[in-house]
Amino acid sequence: MTDEQATAGDPHETRHEPTEITYSEQFYPARPRSLRPRARLRQQQQPQPPERRQDPVGTNPEYVAWLRRHSMLQDARDLSVQLTGQGIMWQNPFARPNPKAAVEAAPVWFTAYPISFITRPGDSFLGTLADPELWRAFSDLGVRAVHTGPVKRAGGISGWDATPTVDGHFDRISTAIDEAFGTEDDFRRMCEVAAEQGGTVIDDIVPGHTGKGPDFRLAEMNVDDYPGIYHMVQIEPEDWYLLPEVPPERDSVNLDVEAEEALEKAGYIIGRLQRVIFHDPGVKDTNWSATRAVLGPDGISRRWVYLHYFKEGQPSINWLDPTFAGIRLVIGDALHSLGDLGSGALRLDANGFLGVEKSAEGLPAWSEGHPLSEAANQLIASMVRKLGGFTFQELNLTIDDIKVTSEAGADLSYDFVNRPAYHHALATGDTEFLRLTLNLSLEKGVAAAGLVHALQNHDELTYELVHFATSKDELFAYHGVEVTGEQLAEHVRGELVQTLVGPDAPYNAVFTTNGIASTTVSVIAAALGYTTLDRFTQEDVERIKRAHLLLAMFNALQPGVFALSGWDLCGLLTLDREAVGPLLATGDTRWIHRGSYDLMGYRPEATTSGSGMPKAHSLYGSLPEQLADSDSFAARLKHLLRVREDTGVATADQIEIPSVVNPALLIMVHRLDDAGRIQATVLNFGPEPALGSVASEYFEPGWTAHDALTGKDVNVVNDLRSVDVQVAGYDGLCLVFLPPVP
Repeated sequence: MTDEQATAGDPHETRHEPTEITYSEQFYPARPRSLRPRARLRQQQQPQPPERRQDPVGTNPEYVAWLRRHSMLQDARDLSVQLTGQGIMWQNPFARPNPKAAVEAAPVWFTAYPISFITRPGDSFLGTLADPELWRAFSDLGVRAVHTGPVKRAGGISGWDATPTVDGHFDRISTAIDEAFGTEDDFRRMCEVAAEQGGTVIDDIVPGHTGKGPDFRLAEMNVDDYPGIYHMVQIEPEDWYLLPEVPPERDSVNLDVEAEEALEKAGYIIGRLQRVIFHDPGVKDTNWSATRAVLGPDGISRRWVYLHYFKEGQPSINWLDPTFAGIRLVIGDALHSLGDLGSGALRLDANGFLGVEKSAEGLPAWSEGHPLSEAANQLIASMVRKLGGFTFQELNLTIDDIKVTSEAGADLSYDFVNRPAYHHALATGDTEFLRLTLNLSLEKGVAAAGLVHALQNHDELTYELVHFATSKDELFAYHGVEVTGEQLAEHVRGELVQTLVGPDAPYNAVFTTNGIASTTVSVIAAALGYTTLDRFTQEDVERIKRAHLLLAMFNALQPGVFALSGWDLCGLLTLDREAVGPLLATGDTRWIHRGSYDLMGYRPEATTSGSGMPKAHSLYGSLPEQLADSDSFAARLKHLLRVREDTGVATADQIEIPSVVNPALLIMVHRLDDAGRIQATVLNFGPEPALGSVASEYFEPGWTAHDALTGKDVNVVNDLRSVDVQVAGYDGLCLVFLPPVP
């Protein structure tokens, strides 16, 4: 019997490991010519309607044909047939995530937000991101990747007309670039300029929902397999009495709890879910909405009830419909970003909500941590890896869920576990909760090297603390007592709100039950006790800058990706509520922290971005100004990132979070490489200097603790495997341990 036959006889005999091919070898445009993006859609064009000879209804063939031409599902068909059967689909390993390869390729990210970015005069957002001067500044700072944020068309279609986005362009309705942000050629040029500086571009896909664009309108009309894209159920006319009336100016209305229950009992929907995200009484009472009566091409009017985890304008995609239409739509969008535009990675937005299943009578439907979500994420991530890219997920679920999805799904996960915890450490001057979250991640096998550790992004300071809030019976030791996870989550949220929001910090705001609308600077200001943002002295700015660098140290001096935004680089404050009053009318307070900024000093006289976002006050100034000033935030950050790169901490292994005597101190111990070199990050989250002893079983007596940030030796490890240190208030050490010289 040959070895080949023997192996074939027992499928468990041999375990295949990931190959040595890395993403960095395959990145566009460094890929072989045959692997460069080649699948192209039609030329980008505005979805201009034909001559409006008839009404925009299902019985008008011209209207239906127009919707088809501009639907995402049609684009997916056009793209997929160009790539199927091609050798380029088999050149990259795809079965297992490779987070360290992704981190090595793109260790530091700039997170952009299109509507808040002030562009070059006369240029678009994407055109500005293709500016070689910008990328040279990024390269000088240490930034290796740009996450563009959502730039494709979003919002909806009402009749022949487009309607605006309801969630910052995360309600996508097209694979085409939104003209407000530039063109597809701008995007491709941006990818080329990034590659010239050794960087890459990260795009977005939204596997959980779309907006109410052509695909949803065709679904309402019951055209072909379009209803299969969504979690939507047709309600028989004799049961329309169970549905709420839709006002004339609306196309749908949210179900109240009674209507949700009635439709569940009638066998139409699965009823309530585990939670109502963005819950707002009288606005969003449930995750279900009912459409008005919609006329189809067959002349029949239908009413539907559809699922939306988020806002009413974001209908959820069905990942297990017999037509697999939703899967095809999402994969087509990913193919467009990678195979047509040339991006090197994709963010998966809200990808933890891709499976929903009816539970036992009286219990909420199973809608979080569902195996279908895991399968769907594996499918998306594998397809992206097949094309030579990588993915990261924003998965605000339990540590266990993040662990499961990291085994075969996205290559990286956003650090939702430690993000609220480090804000809590700053707000209270006590790192115990932060040490708890870090240790839990270690215990459960969620490696720090597989996480994206971030300062501010477009969302709120999330404090849902899902892992603890859902651990109603599990006990955790905290401040010498045992409390349930639910009690601990409530306590931590209470301390965050008490310190960061309210009469003493009126410039921040609670965002529903999800978190706090704030910038990093406004969080720091509240933690330092500032009650207003309009009377800062230079000394105040220096205090804020010092604390800001401390938070950067926490995120950067540990394994994984370090991400920051223009709001951080410019040191932006929150906006006055009056400046964004209309945007706040729906209860979305996040708009106060999305003020526009002029990162490169393109238009100092501008008061708004091209999208109309008011310009926020900047404490630090533009990036070029800061890089020319050795005492600036960006210049100090540049030094920090240089140390991060020189030590190799980004691709290290986090191995221990030691206990501390001083509650303001945090210690993270890392193994830097296969040679066993050890590094320790020591941070002081309090305002006063802290003396402490850093101890670890991984330290060897006689080793010298060298601070890579200052270039000075700190002390020598004693026989108890500890080293005495002194850390200034809101400061830190990057200790690299050196064996004694013979």
